[in-house]
Amino acid sequence: MRVSTRFSDSIHLLAFIKIYDQAKLTSDLIASSIETSPVVVRRLMSKLRRAGLITTTPGTAQPALAKPLSDISLLTIFYAIEGDKALFAVDPKTNPECIVGGNIQNVLQQYYQDAQTAAEARLAKVSMQDVVDSILVDQAKKDAQH
Repeated sequence: MRVSTRFSDSIHLLAFIKIYDQAKLTSDLIASSIETSPVVVRRLMSKLRRAGLITTTPGTAQPALAKPLSDISLLTIFYAIEGDKALFAVDPKTNPECIVGGNIQNVLQQYYQDAQTAAEARLAKVSMQDVVDSILVDQAKKDAQH
């Protein structure tokens, strides 16, 4: 099973919009940074626009942030892109006559819920401002080495 990168690609997209806000931001340009197709970028932007995180104007290549980076949490982005999708899924088909198969679903469900709650709490505390600041610090370190 392939793990989706839509969430990280959306964070990438928002950071790109902020850092390159003076450039002509076409879906082709953004896609070249994410290394995906412009169609994928447009789909992500559509979800981000519906969630009120970006604004776009039809016919122009200039998406913009709809609110300050400090007001956009990673959890907000996750919900915008993935909905309230669970991070983990318990296999619903196990043998109820087996000790493991008859109990594993109930046992794992609680552990998975605890992990989901912890992940959501952590994502809620990280803003896009934190992400962009970290990107710029990392780039400054790279620039200083050259």
